[in-house]
Amino acid sequence: MATFSRIKVALTMKETGMVPLFYHPDIELGKEVLMACYDGGARLMEFTARGDFAFEVFLELNKYAVKELPGMIMGVGSITDAAAASLFMQMGANFIVTPSLREDIAIVCNRRKVLWSPGCGSLTEINRAEELGCEIIKLFPGSTYGPEFVKAIKGPQPWTSVMPTGGVSTDEANLKGWFDAGVTCVGMGSQLISNEVLTNKNFEGLTKSVRDTLALIKSLRK
Repeated sequence: MATFSRIKVALTMKETGMVPLFYHPDIELGKEVLMACYDGGARLMEFTARGDFAFEVFLELNKYAVKELPGMIMGVGSITDAAAASLFMQMGANFIVTPSLREDIAIVCNRRKVLWSPGCGSLTEINRAEELGCEIIKLFPGSTYGPEFVKAIKGPQPWTSVMPTGGVSTDEANLKGWFDAGVTCVGMGSQLISNEVLTNKNFEGLTKSVRDTLALIKSLRK
C-alpha cells in the first residue's frame, strides 16, 4: 500500500517543484541515485519502469526508501495498463505516471486513492483527465508543446495543474519559461540524472545538481 496520500503527493510536487525520474536495472546503483537526490533535497522520485523485471528493482528501491530515506515519496512512470499500475501499487508505489490518458488506470488508482498523472497533449484530454479526478496533468512530451501551450491552457483553466516532462532541463532560461507559464512542477530525467552521472557514478555531482536546481526553482517562483 502507498505510504503517502495522494493529497500529500500532490502538495509535495507543488512545494518542491520537481520530480526527478530515472531507470536503471542495477538495484545498488539505484539506491545511490536515490540517496544522492534525497541529500540534494528531492522528496519525490519517479522510477520509469521500462526494462525487464523492473518491478523487482522498484520493490527493492521502495523498501530502501521506506527504511533509510524518511519522507521520500516513490512513484512509478511509463505505466501503460491497469494491471501494471495495480502490480506497482501492491509494491507500495505512491503515485503512477503514464505516457497517455488511460481511463482503466484512472479507475484502479482512484480505487486505492493513489495519485495518477496521465500524459496529455490536448485540452480535451486534460479536461477528461480532470473529470476522472486527476490532480496534476503530465504534459508529454513537453518539448513538443512548450511553455506557450501551458500559458494558453492556464488562461481559461487557471485551476489546471501541469507537470511538463521531456524538454525540461536544469538551464535557468528553460525553467524560467516553464514556471513563468504557470506549471506546478516539472519532471526531469536525463537532463538531471544523465548517463554520464550513472556511468561515472558521480553521485556527489548529482546531489549538487539537485540542490542547485531546487534552489533555482524556488527563486524563480518568488
